[in-house]
Amino acid sequence: MPANEHPDDPVLDLESVSVVRDGRTLLDAVDWTIRPGERWVLLGRNGSGKTTLVRVASLYLHPTAGVVHVLGETLGRVDVRRLRTRIGVASQSFADLLRRDLTVLDVVVTGKHAALEPWWHTYTEADRARARELIARLGVASHEAQPFGTLSSGERQRVQLARTLMGEPGLLLLDEPAAGLDLAGREDLVHRLGALAADPAVAPTVLVTHHTEEIPDGFTHALLLRDGQVLVAGPLADVLTEANLSACFDLPLRLERREGRWLSWAART
Repeated sequence: MPANEHPDDPVLDLESVSVVRDGRTLLDAVDWTIRPGERWVLLGRNGSGKTTLVRVASLYLHPTAGVVHVLGETLGRVDVRRLRTRIGVASQSFADLLRRDLTVLDVVVTGKHAALEPWWHTYTEADRARARELIARLGVASHEAQPFGTLSSGERQRVQLARTLMGEPGLLLLDEPAAGLDLAGREDLVHRLGALAADPAVAPTVLVTHHTEEIPDGFTHALLLRDGQVLVAGPLADVLTEANLSACFDLPLRLERREGRWLSWAART
């Protein structure tokens, strides 16, 4: 079926997806469907398979078994180089691929073609104007001409977010964007992610995190991953319970929602 033939069709649909490497099962028969308008949080411990799942969803890793449908296309039956340009990905591993001396404007504008170098494609003034608009939207307009490698961690994350939006993607995958940020940087990023979540023009989004405190207001669904398996998935209010969170992290936890945000801490024994 051609991409976008029906606007209500899933943007991501994984059917019994497994990944086995060197005899170790990283993902085990994962089923997951993301529909238009949804904003998902992917939670789990270190080593639970979150990054592997994102790599499959972003078409950088083929599963050992199962079927992957992304934006109306099926992995194995499509040119992934073309389809990847329609998936916005932000992660530390991707940021490490970017040349440190590229300017912020170049980093963002090359997101149109999911390219790493500005000389790989030709960009118009309209492209640069859109890049500047996104840079301003994410609060880094004053750094437009600054080398990417000289930015703070929080500034780099905001530039990556601007870059993911440059190509008008059909799916956004954000792999631990708040990792390494201080409290002020984290709160600024969470606020901006909440603003993006509230914008109906922004593509369905997946946010990977270890911490409930990093879940922005406006996110709608959650998937809890444990040992490569889906523990539970569905609407955020149904999934994010003390019992589910405690089972996911193998630790008795308390959970509270306050002013649209989620707080969790270890229960006293």
